[in-house]
Formats: sequence, structure tokens, C-alpha cells
Amino acid sequence: MKNVTITLDEEVARWARIWAAEHETSVSRLVGEVLRERMLRERDYHTAMEEYLSTPAQPISGGAVYPSRDGLHDRSIR
Repeated sequence: MKNVTITLDEEVARWARIWAAEHETSVSRLVGEVLRERMLRERDYHTAMEEYLSTPAQPISGGAVYPSRDGLHDRSIR
């Protein structure tokens, strides 16, 4: 375990102390759990993104003719 010092607004620190007491934990453990959840979420996101980007591109539908760039940006169609 690594000790770190953090700075919180008074209101946030008060809320954290109350929440931690209500849940029978410490502010230190609360912060550690929040940061760990964030780390895992980001790691999972990056893993999923790398997996998605490593697969070959697939056509939208078999044999369909894609619209032209001009057709996509034509503002007169309403």
C-alpha cells in the first residue's frame, strides 16, 4: 500500500467522513475504492476499444451502394 495526501473542499471532506462512518469504513478506503473502480473502468474501456479497432472493417450491408459524399451533404433535401 502507498500513502498519499489529498486536499478536499471542506464540504466534500465532511460528506466523505459521514459517508465512511455510515458504511463502517474510512475515508482512505473510500477514496481508494473510487480510484480503483475508475482505473478498472478505464482499463476495460481501452481494452474494448483496442479489440474493436483491431478487427477488419465490415461493410454496412452486403452489396449495398454507399451514398456519395455530395448526396450525404445535400441540404436541399427535406
